[in-house]
Amino acid sequence: MGDYILSCCSTADLTQEHFESRDIHYICFHFELDGKQYLDDLGKSIAFHDFYQAMKNGAETRTSQINAEEFIQYFTPFLEEGKDILHLTLSSGISGVYNSAMIAREELMEKYPDRKIYIVDSLAASSGYGLLMDKLADLRDEGMDIDSLYSWAEENKLKLHHWFFSSDLTFFVKGGRISKTAGFVGSVMDICPLLNVDYQGKLIPRFKIRTKKKVIQAIANKMEEFAQNGLEYSGKCYMSQSDCPEDAKAVAKLVEERFPNLNGKVEINDIGTTIGSHTGPGTVALFFWGSERKD
Repeated sequence: MGDYILSCCSTADLTQEHFESRDIHYICFHFELDGKQYLDDLGKSIAFHDFYQAMKNGAETRTSQINAEEFIQYFTPFLEEGKDILHLTLSSGISGVYNSAMIAREELMEKYPDRKIYIVDSLAASSGYGLLMDKLADLRDEGMDIDSLYSWAEENKLKLHHWFFSSDLTFFVKGGRISKTAGFVGSVMDICPLLNVDYQGKLIPRFKIRTKKKVIQAIANKMEEFAQNGLEYSGKCYMSQSDCPEDAKAVAKLVEERFPNLNGKVEINDIGTTIGSHTGPGTVALFFWGSERKD
């Protein structure tokens, strides 16, 4: 445990307290709000509610990934301390950050040939990525060495499921994920799209469901369909939400009632400013361990 560090990007959407309590290091993405630059620093630079309220009021947002030079600056102090590194990036299906981390790794391995630097494409996002990091912290604390932990992450990352819905289609239209016509019709008909993350780590629309009440039932049904051991699921369950806490609580209540053997209560986090810049407010995401994601 003491000879390597476990690391990820801020897009794992866990709280500062969670990262610190599990001894997980992180590096921040960047975003712009109406031209002003910020770090995606877990809500410290701007409160999540204020960020989403600005989006509702028409503020323009842009995001930028961590570049190779930033990774070099971030990794170097750990290597100089004699630590090896296992770093997981946001999914390559939605970001190029994995490539940046790999470029940094190649350069640093020449300078520190006796150190190990493992980079894993998580194929995950938001608190699903966070749930994966939490599991890796468990295995590290149980004594797993860095080589075995790297292998475990690669072999099991596709067993992490992401299902999410949005009750506000504005930013899915703005980002080009759905057409303006589909967005208009969807809003008029009160359609809440249900999406998931596929085996390539890409966000895929799956179902068009009318009314929030029905989509809340549908997302719990997907957990029942795919979770390890179905209704006997005994792992952890994480959620994240973008300025719609009551919707998230409604899903969490349903999940806790339906899955009595959960490992603790459902943990609800905020969707951070990087991912939230693309989803906008009104998104609820559910994460759990299940069967391997396939095409």
